[in-house]
Amino acid sequence: MPGLPPKLAGYLPFTDLARCTPRALRQDALAALTVIFMAVPQGIAYAMIAGLPPAMGLYAAAIPTIVGALFRSSRHVITGPTNALSLLVGGALALRLDADPVVTAVTLALMVGLMQVAAGVLGLGALVDFISAPVVLGYITGAAVLIGVGQLDNLTETVVARGHLLSRLGSWAQGLGEANHTSMALGLGTAALIVALRRVDRRLPGAIIAMAVATLLSWALDLPAHGVSRVLDVHPVPVGLPPISLPDLDLMQALLPVAVAATVLSLVEANAVARAIAAHTGQRLRSGAEFAGQGLANLAAAFFSGYPVSGSLSRSALNHRAGAATRLAGVMSGAAMLAVLLVLGPLVNETPIASLAGLLLVVAWDLVDRAQILQTLKAGPSDRLTFLVTLLGTWALPLDQAIYLGVGLSLVFLLRQVRLLGVRELEVDMKGGLHEVGPLADTEEDLHRHTSAVRVLQLEGRLFFGVEGALRDLLDGVVRDQQVRAVILRLKRAQGMDVTVARAILEHAHQLRSEGRHMLLAGVPVATLHLLERLGVVDALGREQVFVEHPNWANSLGAAYRRALELVGGDPAVWEAGDLIAVRERRKQA
Repeated sequence: MPGLPPKLAGYLPFTDLARCTPRALRQDALAALTVIFMAVPQGIAYAMIAGLPPAMGLYAAAIPTIVGALFRSSRHVITGPTNALSLLVGGALALRLDADPVVTAVTLALMVGLMQVAAGVLGLGALVDFISAPVVLGYITGAAVLIGVGQLDNLTETVVARGHLLSRLGSWAQGLGEANHTSMALGLGTAALIVALRRVDRRLPGAIIAMAVATLLSWALDLPAHGVSRVLDVHPVPVGLPPISLPDLDLMQALLPVAVAATVLSLVEANAVARAIAAHTGQRLRSGAEFAGQGLANLAAAFFSGYPVSGSLSRSALNHRAGAATRLAGVMSGAAMLAVLLVLGPLVNETPIASLAGLLLVVAWDLVDRAQILQTLKAGPSDRLTFLVTLLGTWALPLDQAIYLGVGLSLVFLLRQVRLLGVRELEVDMKGGLHEVGPLADTEEDLHRHTSAVRVLQLEGRLFFGVEGALRDLLDGVVRDQQVRAVILRLKRAQGMDVTVARAILEHAHQLRSEGRHMLLAGVPVATLHLLERLGVVDALGREQVFVEHPNWANSLGAAYRRALELVGGDPAVWEAGDLIAVRERRKQA
């Protein structure tokens, strides 16, 4: 939009609709029609996962979808209810039986929306990147099993006790003798028809065709008389637009842990969907607008009787494959859902619950990504452990706690990587050549491995407070070795030194100097040099013993080594021939 500041325009992506053409409008309308055939059965089914009236699933796929399409930067992502997020909401509702589930759900949507808008405005999108793929995979896989198990009672028309996974399975198995075989046949038949239609042509709206067939059979054969429940018998969908809803602010404190987990899951899920589609379209995404737009969609859900929403992978992919050209496809999809609510409510009410259970069994099966699971299990131990712990956590803990468990484990492994202080020892041969002799462990045996009076230690990684302990242990070992007369710390491959590390270096430099020994710094980056000057480290070491980084590494390190030899009474002549100053890497064999 002309005249808008670029930063503000970034949060108003719908301004690109001014370039919409009649051809794009036709493509968008066709895509929206295709999406709505999937959105109706999914909306009802996902609301069932969340333990909410089916109408709320349709409400969550109406106005929130329109708002998300207008304000997200992605042109193709369809915002609305999703399976994994619905299960998290359902878990939260199950723990709060004393509260109205509808009010609880809209309050949760309000909290999630506010957090996501804040994340977008404050530029916190990068935090999502710190949540590892094994965490998401573990949660989605565990959720798939829970979704499938959660529909067994609807499939057999039996009562299943609440509790963890094994107790629910045991309770269902005990009640199989009272199962309604008509419901089982209808539900399994629905699942089989969906799978069969996929094999015929994946472009067919298999879910809605199968649901329509099941509804027609239920009406023609009078299956409700045989104990087959319909949506009408549980929570009828009223005819009309989504009613205005008011969140209960008194619930916010109790819902905070779940709201944070739902915010994280929604952002991770939506961000992954947007990136996956952008990889095919080449669209450049803006994380601030993505997160703020997702948050505004959740705020719309809070005030129009929905529940927390995210970016739907299945509906977004279908929207893209159907040829959507602009974000108007998402707007039309939400508008079409409003039309469904105004016209087709009575038909939706006739849908058999068992057929919805069959649909959800297919959804649960689809969620188990066997290829990614095998790939993760073949990866490193940290990835395997993160995946398995998150997976088992979804079955043994409340789902919000399972997410925290997986994210916490990811952060532990991240911090372990960040805290690793890489140290390599460099030594000089008789010809003046410099050898990298491999990683230096922090054991005393390794620290005393060489007897040279001048030790050259190359520090690698980020020199922040997290590595101070490892650095102190390293320097303590060097100081204890009385054969060492001078130590050179090469900083060319180290970044981001902070005051904690600088003080550790200064303390050991003082200790060496008090014993008539020396510390020198080589390959010092300019930014690090300024910090060392401000902290007085340069003056304490002696400016002639600090060598700034040079494009030719040998100039800095060579000068530092010559100076060290002068200080300890050695012969610097061996370093005069520049062609002999070359690193020949010799990696230490494990």
